[in-house]
Amino acid sequence: MSGNIIQLNEQFIHNELKTIVKNSVEETLNALLDAEADKLVQAERYARDQTRKGYRAGHYERSFSTQAGDVTLKVPKLKGLTFESAIIQRYQRRECSVEEALVEMYLAGVSMRRVESITEILWGQKVSAGTISNLNQKCFAQIEEWRSRKLTEKYPYVFVDGIFLKRCWGGSFENASVLVAIGVTEDGYREVIGTAEGLKEDTESWKNFFVWLKSRGLDGVKLIIGDKNLGMVESIGEVFPNARYQRCTVHMYRNIFSVVPRKTVKEVAKMLKAIHAQENKAAAKEKAKS
Repeated sequence: MSGNIIQLNEQFIHNELKTIVKNSVEETLNALLDAEADKLVQAERYARDQTRKGYRAGHYERSFSTQAGDVTLKVPKLKGLTFESAIIQRYQRRECSVEEALVEMYLAGVSMRRVESITEILWGQKVSAGTISNLNQKCFAQIEEWRSRKLTEKYPYVFVDGIFLKRCWGGSFENASVLVAIGVTEDGYREVIGTAEGLKEDTESWKNFFVWLKSRGLDGVKLIIGDKNLGMVESIGEVFPNARYQRCTVHMYRNIFSVVPRKTVKEVAKMLKAIHAQENKAAAKEKAKS
């Protein structure tokens, strides 16, 4: 017997499955909301119980966007109590995954107007500029809380560097210097302990950065590693007089590679790594002579 005996309409099956999943999500969320209301009232619906704390007063509907699609929630209304759901935060219209995507798009440099267009394409509804702004404010508050946290560990080794990023300011893009510090704990774990914007990598910017780190509790610093930036080197001795400074090997390698023939870069890199792999200074000097 030739030909296909059974033919499947894959698009139809996909749509049907999507509808089933969406209906299941909607039914589950509404059941959880009703269960929350029963727990607050301390009595099931229509039950006559003297221990009840309030009464049901119907429902009101609201839209809620999920990964399975838009669903309709039937939020219980109560008399004598305020219904605050732990499952669906009040006034929240989207899942956290959607909110995170909006914030990531904005932080990646996507314009506000473009974000609105993308959300309409992806989720079938346009997110207002005000909503995106509110999400960003919430995100920035969390970032600032993390950035200004107290440093309770001791960090014997601290790596510092300045990186330049593009920043949109007044409709134009400009370079912004971001000073970064990565601390190594006494147990050998690395942790980003500080980031701050500096107008440029000058002495004043680095000094303010180190003073800020110290005010947050940076202590026990024995060695600070960075590039050979004069402003950085001068500030280290002033703010952390007991800490020694060491030039970053990566920056040193780059300077060396810039003055050696390109065909010998790999060979020179192996020689430098062999020298720095020695256990002590004397062995490293001996290796450099060989």
